[in-house]
Parts: sequence; structure tokens; C-alpha cells
Amino acid sequence: MKLNELKLTNPYLTLSPECYDKVAPTPLHNPYLIHANEDVAKILEIDTEELYTDDFVKLLNGEYKAEGSEPFAMCYAGHQFGHFVPRLGDGRAINIGTIEKYHLQLKGAGMTEYSRSGDGRAVLRSSIREYLMSEAMHGLKIPTTMCLGLIGSEHDVRRESVETGAIVCRVSSSWVRFGTFEYYASQGMFEELKALADYVIEESFPHIKGKPDPYALLFNEVMVLTSRLMAQWMSVGFNHGVMNTDNMSIAGLTIDYGPYAFLDDFRHDNVCNHTDVDGRYSYTNQPQVAKWNLQRLMQALSPLTTIEKMEKNLLIYDKIYIRYLHYYMCKKLGFEGTVEGDPELIDDMYDMLETLHVDYTLFMRMLSHYEHKGERKVLLATGLYHEPMNAWLDRYDERIQYIDKTVRKKQMLSNNPKYVLKNYMLQEAIDAAESGDFSLVSDLFKIAQNPFEEYPEFQRWAEATPKAFRNQRLSCSS
Repeated sequence: MKLNELKLTNPYLTLSPECYDKVAPTPLHNPYLIHANEDVAKILEIDTEELYTDDFVKLLNGEYKAEGSEPFAMCYAGHQFGHFVPRLGDGRAINIGTIEKYHLQLKGAGMTEYSRSGDGRAVLRSSIREYLMSEAMHGLKIPTTMCLGLIGSEHDVRRESVETGAIVCRVSSSWVRFGTFEYYASQGMFEELKALADYVIEESFPHIKGKPDPYALLFNEVMVLTSRLMAQWMSVGFNHGVMNTDNMSIAGLTIDYGPYAFLDDFRHDNVCNHTDVDGRYSYTNQPQVAKWNLQRLMQALSPLTTIEKMEKNLLIYDKIYIRYLHYYMCKKLGFEGTVEGDPELIDDMYDMLETLHVDYTLFMRMLSHYEHKGERKVLLATGLYHEPMNAWLDRYDERIQYIDKTVRKKQMLSNNPKYVLKNYMLQEAIDAAESGDFSLVSDLFKIAQNPFEEYPEFQRWAEATPKAFRNQRLSCSS
């Protein structure tokens, strides 16, 4: 499909005008293409060659208005660091329309009604981080929003200093958040709340449409998807950093990439957001924060169904989360299924890695190649001392003794990435990009797409994070 053949729809605009504000994007000065995602273009059935035209840059810059497009920003509320804010919204994101079931959104396209004191812009560094990380999560098989393309510009944007503006074209099957429901519920707009719930069921959960008490079923679907997402985050060592209810997807997707991080040294209490002084959104807290956020969603949905039914569903959240976590970790450890003693073996591995300051991703990938006691030298070298790793590996040897080595290795290599996008890698690409060199953006995009592959030319990025760059905290504008 050519860009001049694009026909967009706007299903979200069937909801109450209270839920959005129509607003036109404000283009950047002298925009240029940094990178285009050909795989996402294929999903949208856009011809690859169209991604490298002036019209594509204009589309991402808000200058090219496709047929049917009615740009708008979404309104929602949210609990931010535990405190309720009754009216938030897309302060720097503008929806430009829908292709089939995918909604296109320009992040950094100018002010909206919800910008508050902000300028509606996104800077180059934060845009590169979102563009690359959404692709990295997709490559890791974790539900996420996606990106179609990234443009830079000569547009000045003031943060701590003057930087250049950029726009990411984000793509998602849903942009509805827990906070979207909180907005209507807090305003007492229950008819609008019901219409939103019906919209979400139609968009993300059509299999429950028409069933008895669909709103209780809706909550249960979101609860299960959220528990799975938390297990996936934890299994790969991903720390989101800002799990406010307005950053929680009703469709169980990873959204809103800000001060995130993949673990360097394994740390249960890793905090990647320097604003998070109390560690509310630390790595280890993520599953329980998600549960707390689900309780807020439950309250918002209570005008539509009984709180008792939702509470009953929420009671099994912990059990579902643990089952998902053990499922993913058993895949990573090469087990054929969970047996007695596995949960303890997994927990003790975490404690061992933290005690020895071991890089999580590196250890799991090296363990994928491990076969017998005589090969421990390379693994033991990842820690400060040989104990307690030796003791843990003795238990691991006993657990895998009857599992076919070839089958186990194949399973582990397909579940333990060789690469994750650490923050020091992203910063290296950002530094080069700010000097006009986008080659590292392309390199990191390549390994993000296929993080389980071997790339000899990128071997340095498969090593432990250099000590000087470990466990750094970032700001929400990062």
C-alpha cells in the first residue's frame, strides 16, 4: 500500500468527547528520517519503499494528513507514585488514526490540552530509547507497543539544556490505560464508563462479548494478562521504572518507555528512576505494584459489576503470577516442567547472583552452554568468588542429569537472549546520534530484533556492563 492510499479510521472517537480532545500536530523544523521499522510497516501493509520517501517523514511530522485522519489526544486520570491525579492525558502524544486494529500515535508532536506546563515535545535521546526498547521487547517475545519510525529535526527543545526535538510514530493494538477507567469513575460518569468498557471488550477481548457479566470477565482478563506481563518482565530482568496506573495498559502491553533499565548486576531492589526515592517501582516490587494497580482498576470498574466478583478474581493473582514466572524461568533453565524444589532453586539462584554481583543476562546465556562440572570455570569467573555459585551448580547438575543435553541447550538458547539493551549501550547510540551519526541506532535495532542470535561483530555488547556504567538511575525525560 502506498501512503497516498492510506485510509485511517478513528474508532475511539465514537466515545464521549470527555475522553479525548481533537488537536492537530505541530510539525518540527527541518525533519529528517533516522530509522524506519520495515517489519511494522509490513504489519500495517505499507510498502517498504514508502518508508524512505519525503511523504513518510511528513506523515511522522504531522504534516501529511492521510485520508480519514482526525488527530486527537486521549484523556485519562491516574495514580502517580500512589497519589491520585484526577486529570492527566496525552501531554505529548497525538493519535492520527487506525489501520485495521492498530492505532498510530505521534509522540513529540506538540502541545495538547493535557500538556499542562509541558511543551508537548520529545527530545532525541528519549525518542531513541523508546524506539529501540519497544523493538527489543518485541524481539524478546514480550507484549509491547511498537514503533513504525523515528524522525529527528533541527527544532530546539529546552530541557536541562537545549536539545533537538524528535518524533516517534508509536503503534499499538490499544492505548487505553487503567487510568482511562479511573477518569470516568472518579467523575461519576458511569454511562461513559460503560461505553469505554464495551469499547475495550470489542477492541481487545471480543471473545467475552455477549457473555454474562462481561465486566467481571473484563477485569479477570486484564488481571491474567498483567500477571503474565510481570512474570515476563521479571524473567528477563526488566525494570520499568514508572508503573503509575496511567502507564498500565488495559491490553497487557508494555507501554510508555521512560526511565527503564535491564539489570546490570542482579539486584532485587534495583531502582532505575532517580525520582523514585522510596523505591516504589524497584525491580522486585513490580509484581505487587501491578496488583495494587489492579485494585485501583477494580474500584473504577465497580459501578459496572460487583466488587466481590473482582476481589475473588484478584485473590488468585499471586498464584497466577508465580505459575507464569516459574514457567518462564524453567524454560530459561532448560527444565521440561516444574518439579518439587524448583522454586527454591530459582530463588536461591537470584540470591547467589546478587551476592556475587553477577550480570543476570550474561550468566543465563553462559548457563545455556553449560554441560558438566568440568566446564564451570567460565561461569565461576562471572562472580567475585567461587562460592556460593559452586554449591548452586551442584544442585543444578542434579536437576538436569536426566534431561537430554541437546534438547536442553536448544531450549535455553532460544529463551536466554545473548543481548538486551542496557542503558550504557543506548547512551552510546544517543551520544553518536547527537553528533549526527545514526549507525549505532541501526546496530542496536538489529540486535534488538533478534536478541537470541550470535553477532560476532557485536560481541562487546554481550559482555557484562562496564563497571563505570552499572546501575545508573535516569529521569522521566530520559
